[in-house]
Formats: sequence, C-alpha cells, structure tokens
Amino acid sequence: MATTPSRRDVLAGGTAIGGAFVAGGVAAVPARAAGASRTPLPPAPAAPALAAFEPHTAEDSWRGVLDDADPLWRRMPATWFEGPFLGNGFLGSGIYAEPGENAVRFNVQHSEVQDHRPEFGSLFGLARLPIGHFTLEPVGTITGVDWRLRLREAELTGTLTTDKGTLRLRAFVHTATSVLAVEITPSGGERDFRWVFHPAESISPRAAHKPAPEGYAANPPAVIEQHGDGLGQLTAAVQPLLAGGQHVTAWRERERNGGRTLYVSVAHSHPRTTARDRALRTVRAAALAPYDLLVLPHRVRWQRFYRKSFLSLPDARLQSFYWIQLYKVASAARGDAPVMATCGPWLESTPWPATWWNLNVQLEYWLIHGSNHLELDAVTRALGEFRDQLTAEVPTPYRTDSAAVPRTTDARLVNGGPTPPDQGFGVGVPGQDPPTPEVGNLTWALHNVWLSYRHTMDESILRDVLFPLLRKAVNYYLHFLDPGPDGKLHLPATSSPEYGVNSPDCNYDLMLLRWGCRTLLESAELLGVKDPLAPRWREVVAKLVAYPTDDNGFMIGARVPFAKSHRHYSHLLAVYPLYEVTGRTPEERALIETSLAHWISFEGALQGYTFTGAASMSALLGKGEDALGHLGELMSRFIQPNTMYKESGPVIETPLSAAQSLHDMVCQSWGGVVRVFPAVPAEWRELVVHDFRTQGAFLLSAVREEGRTRWVRIASEAGAPCVVRHGIEGPVDVRDRRGRPLAYEESADGTVRIDLREGDAALITAAGDRPDLRIRPVEPNAPAARWGLPS
Repeated sequence: MATTPSRRDVLAGGTAIGGAFVAGGVAAVPARAAGASRTPLPPAPAAPALAAFEPHTAEDSWRGVLDDADPLWRRMPATWFEGPFLGNGFLGSGIYAEPGENAVRFNVQHSEVQDHRPEFGSLFGLARLPIGHFTLEPVGTITGVDWRLRLREAELTGTLTTDKGTLRLRAFVHTATSVLAVEITPSGGERDFRWVFHPAESISPRAAHKPAPEGYAANPPAVIEQHGDGLGQLTAAVQPLLAGGQHVTAWRERERNGGRTLYVSVAHSHPRTTARDRALRTVRAAALAPYDLLVLPHRVRWQRFYRKSFLSLPDARLQSFYWIQLYKVASAARGDAPVMATCGPWLESTPWPATWWNLNVQLEYWLIHGSNHLELDAVTRALGEFRDQLTAEVPTPYRTDSAAVPRTTDARLVNGGPTPPDQGFGVGVPGQDPPTPEVGNLTWALHNVWLSYRHTMDESILRDVLFPLLRKAVNYYLHFLDPGPDGKLHLPATSSPEYGVNSPDCNYDLMLLRWGCRTLLESAELLGVKDPLAPRWREVVAKLVAYPTDDNGFMIGARVPFAKSHRHYSHLLAVYPLYEVTGRTPEERALIETSLAHWISFEGALQGYTFTGAASMSALLGKGEDALGHLGELMSRFIQPNTMYKESGPVIETPLSAAQSLHDMVCQSWGGVVRVFPAVPAEWRELVVHDFRTQGAFLLSAVREEGRTRWVRIASEAGAPCVVRHGIEGPVDVRDRRGRPLAYEESADGTVRIDLREGDAALITAAGDRPDLRIRPVEPNAPAARWGLPS
C-alpha cells in the first residue's frame, strides 16, 4: 500500500516511498511509483581513483566566464544607468559624466545613511539621504574613455583621454571596510587634475517627485572641516541631522610613484555624533597602504566569492548578464548590512528612497540561494533583529499576539507616521480603508526566510526566526477570519499590492495564509513544539475558501476580476514563488496557463519584473522557450546598458530576479524533489551548473551535452532525503565518491531516491557511461555585444 508523507517530509527535504502525493498543496514527485523497483546492487568492482568521480574545476573556468562578462565603456556614460558601479553592501559609487561639465562624477552613497524623523513617515522622515559626489576634473577637455569593470576583482580600470593627455584610472570599494579608493596616474599634461567634493542637499529624494509634508524641511548644509596629521591634510564633510546625529564623508589624497590615490570613507551615527571620528580613523588607516597593497585582500575575497558556484550557458549575452548580477548583489548586499532599499546602495533621484516589502525585498534576495551565497541574507537577520518593531507596526488592539511589516520601512523596519499614503504605507486593518489594508507582506517576507532554512537545513533559522514570527503574522489574519454561509473561512476586504481595488477573499492573502498555516504545522512538528494554536491552523488548512477564479484564471479576489494591466503578480503567488499550485493535474495546469496568459495580455502597466515572474512561471510548467522569450522581452525593453533597471529612479530587484528566473530554468527543488534542467530551451544544447545550492541543503553539479543531460552529481550537507529528477534517458548508474554503486529507488518518470548521509555525494550517469567530469564554460551559440557602452 502506498504511504503518504506529511509536509514534514517536504520541509525536511524528503518524500515518502509510495505513490504520488500532495504535500502542502504542492505536487511532489514520488520516490517510487507503480512498477518502480529497487535497483539491485551488482557486485562491487574495484574502486577507481577518487578523482574520477568528483567534478574537476580550474581557476580558468571562472576566469573565462568573468572576463567575458566584464562590461566595457568606449564612450562616456551620461547617467547612473549607463555607467560602472562599485559597492560593498554599505558604501556605493556610480561613475558617469558630471552633467553639463567637463568632469567625471564618482557618486558617494551609503546604505546606512538615512533621516530619523519618524513623524514624517518612511518616505520623507526616515528616507535614505543623499550624501554627495566627487568630480574628477581634468586639465584638458575630455575626448574619450576606455574603461573596463573587472568583475573578477570588482575593480574599475582604464583611461580617460583629454586634449592635454591621459589619466590612467583604477578604482574599487573595499569589500571589507567602508573605503572607496581611486588611483589616477596622469600623463605630463594632466598632472594638475583635481578632485572636488560636492555635498548633496540632505533631503529625501522623494521631495523632487512628490509634495513634502507640512513642516518637513531639509537638514542643515554640510560643514567642511580640515584635519591635519603627520601625513598631511584630511578633509571631512560633516552633515548634521535635525533629529540628532550626523553622517560624515572623509577623504585624503596621497601621491606615490607618479600617481595620486584618493581615499574616501563614509560613516553615519544617530543620535550620537561619533561618525566624524570613525570616518577620519578609517581614512587614516586606509591611506597608509599604497593602492596595490590595499586592494590585495579585496581581490582575494571577490575571487573566493565567485568560486562558490558556477553557471555557463550558450546564450553569451544572458551568461554575461547573469555574472554581472552576482557581482551586483554582492556589491549591494551583506548579511550584516541593511536590507536593500529599492536602489541598493546607489542612491539617485528617486520617489522610492526606502525599503519596499510588497515585492521588492523578496525578489532582491532570491538568487542568493541557488548561487550558494547565503552570506548575503540580510532579510533573515533583519526580521529577527527588529522583531519588536514588527509588533509595533500592527494597530494597538492586536499587538499582544500579532506582527506585520508595512509596505515601506527604513533600515530598522520602522514606517513612521501615522502619515498620508504618499509619505509612507502602513499595514492597515482588513475590512477598513484607509489605511490601505495590505497585510500579507510579512508572511511573504518570511517565505524568503523559509527558503534560507530549506537551502541550509539550519534548524536555528526555523526555531529562532521563522516559527515565532510566522506564528504572529498568521495570528494577525486569524483575528479577521470568519465562517461564511458556505461553511468556509473567509477574509474581509484586503489589498492585492498595487492593483488599487480591495476585495474580500483576496488571493494575495488567501495564498499566503494557507502557506503560512501549513508551514507552521510542519515547523512545529519538526521542532517538537506542541502549540495550542495548531488546531486552529489545521482548521484553516481544511476550511479556507478556495482561491477565487473565473474564466480568465485567478481573480484579484472574490469581487474583483483581473481586468486591467498590472505589473505585479500578487494574485498568482500560489503558483510562484509558493509552489502551492503547480499543475499536477491537467485542470490545474490549464488554470496556470490561462492565468499567466491573461495577466500579460494587458499592455500598459507591465514592467520589468512582470517578465521575470512570467519567465519563472513558464519554467515551472517546463516551457523553456516561453521562459527564454519572457527574458528576451525584459532584456530588449527594460534592462539598461549597465544591467540596471529604472522606474522613475533606480529599482534594483528586477535584474536580480531575472537571475533567479535563469536559476528556475536550470534547477528547481520545490516539493522535496531536485529537478535538473527542468525548463531548458532547445537551443541551449550545452549547459553547465556546479555547486548550485538546492532545497534540502544539496549542492548540485550537472552537465548537458548535445541536447541531453550527461551527468548529475549531488552532494548532501545535511543528510536530508534526496530525491532527484535527473533527466538522463534510459537506465542509469548511481555511484558514490569512490565510484562504488549506490542503492537507489527509481520511479517510472525517471526520478530516483538515494539514501545520502550528511557529507555523502552521488554521481548519476547513463548506465555504463564514464563522462568527463571537468567543469568548464560552454561555447556560445553566437557572439554577443558586451554590456556597458562598448562602442
């Protein structure tokens, strides 16, 4: 008799042996189907050398793909979305022409620099604040540039040519300390070039786009100070804040061997005024080291960063784009840095100078999981660290047991206010408006935390962050959930982000609530917690009203059809990223296809992340050509020359989520099954992925050759149940690190279950095949232009 696993098996990374089952609303592939059998072990042959069954990598594999991806500039970038960018999660610099001047701008911004006046809301009183910029001002008139952003070292190099000579340039933002270093080596005619700092007006960037609230004023101007020591002059731009505290930009130039190096640091403090001392101290220490010495540990760290995973595909333009996104996310994010605001650390004129929680944050961090870069996860840390603020953000009657995150917050998850909607967006109350009842954002953000747990199987994430916070997020819903005449549980009117019309039984909230209750039940089981709310969670799972649909697929809610152009896929979360509705039956598949086609059929409001979401949903359905087509729309319509993206101002989530769409095409691991190359377009006949991190804490390596999967290697970090849909045609061999046969169970669809303990690995090949396990870049189908401004 077939056994049915609990969702615990799925959360723990496994499936049960038996027939097909649905766990947590997700169709999971059976480890053993009708007609499946355990493959008997043949007599063990003499074990070959260990190296024969381990993937072989070489430094030139990473060097090749990264060097090929380096953006180039053969003409001067005019804007932030054309130029090179440097960053370390805190300090960021965008480089482009100073508007209207014969100079190059080096923007200086910092993710911790913000205002502290909550009475004016998150978009004004708590907004990210601009700092300023340096201009590199040559002696002669600029006639040309030749720059290269070297991804492998996270360093900008090249020359600036004028009618008086040349300025040879090297620049980087140090990965471990808040320092921008720019070395300029001038020719004779350019020896008198200069650097000039331009402090920005310390006011919310939103003030240039929307009316400021009454009583809101800019902070006082920065004060320029000179500080001398034995090595010469240091300069500091001290920016006082009306709310107390300050941010300070400090810099010094040093001349060595015919070149001049500018060292810059930024520090922020509130309410104390300690930023000046920290910034000066950092610059003094950095300037003691010549550029070549200071940059060495920076280069080493970046090269180690890239070696944690590898992806090569035959679309040269997309491959370069992908590696630039890894560079970008590591330049914009750190586990100990603020959760990325919409612009990352590169603040420009924008109406969005805050952190956005109804899509942006979630999309910004998805790619860190598959690319094996959990060290960049600021979401889990921030939600845990500022959990008391999440309780403070719900209305007073619900603070004893509930929590939520507003649409917009500062770095400490504060929204401020109460304020009008154009100054900040609070949580709201179901069934009431104003404020807009957008109540599901914390639950969605906690799905990101769940992904971090599933990709590491680190129980402390489950115990210390996910379970206690998800319990409070679901509690907020439970205050408003009532039975209807149909015996089902219903929600009063809430808001599907950005659609603009509230509806009872809103799909955004129903989908998140059902996922939340299922995850709480299984988390409690895994943690051994006997929670008194468990019966209520089970009741919700059993009695929550079905998702509202009509002939066009998923509706916004019970009273609101999807009937206008809408960039957001808030009404489709059960499909992606929750994987609660996956197409396990023909009817369910048709529902997804109809909903997806209807959503993107309305032109007008569609934006870049519309197409990343459509690509990932197509990948779920195994439609590689469709997924590639959606990414093609994104690239041709929205992605800028340096791979940035804009909607009035910088919006960082869309390119980063496009990298996740590529992940979804090459590997999916929802429902306890690792799917290898599940949505690869036919033109991608060659493909390589190495140390791709999957749910269950597995590291996957796989190679596709001549249109077929050649081999799959999966290594277990946590000993979770291992189920792999490998895609290799015909009978297979499954062997351990030493080449010895491993027992496995196979289902009719080619899915295998392998018993792997923590630290074990399995190699899957066609029976009798002994492929070359070298990891190396694939040949592109056709040459592609470089990113940047290469001509």
